[in-house]
Amino acid sequence: MNGLRGPWLLLVYAAALGCGGTGSRHSPAAEAPAPGIRRLALPPVVNKTGQFGLEDALMLRVRDEFLRDGRCPLLPEAQADGLARITITRYLNTPIQYDAGLVPTAYKLRVVVDLELVNKRQPGQPVWTDKGLEGIETYAAPNLAGGMSEEQARDGVWDTLARDIVARFAAGAR
Repeated sequence: MNGLRGPWLLLVYAAALGCGGTGSRHSPAAEAPAPGIRRLALPPVVNKTGQFGLEDALMLRVRDEFLRDGRCPLLPEAQADGLARITITRYLNTPIQYDAGLVPTAYKLRVVVDLELVNKRQPGQPVWTDKGLEGIETYAAPNLAGGMSEEQARDGVWDTLARDIVARFAAGAR
């Protein structure tokens, strides 16, 4: 029976994860691009969770993605037309599968962010807000074959969120 345990656990794990690892759940609001906002500044990311340091890691990934994407140049705040504000509102790392000894074997990491585009000429009212953009990573525990640490899973979430964030700001600022 021990010979079947490994493949059986792998099959159960794949079924529990839906054969998908990284993803984002969100349907951005279909809004017209903001007139006159072509160049953005990226103020520091705000972290409203209890997890230390998330804001720095996400900020670096988003900045790199803006540079890679190239649709919307990032400039210092004094030279930009708009501000791309990002707030991390939730960070949840939840065990979703256990072995016979009730030791977690799979996790689901979920990070939720809110976005806001502010026109610098009219700073009192945001041009648009987009709440609840999610980055999700399901992963096996690090002690299993093919497993990863929470930090490695978080890197996958940052990559997904950075692409989604830049796409949203590039579409909303033109």
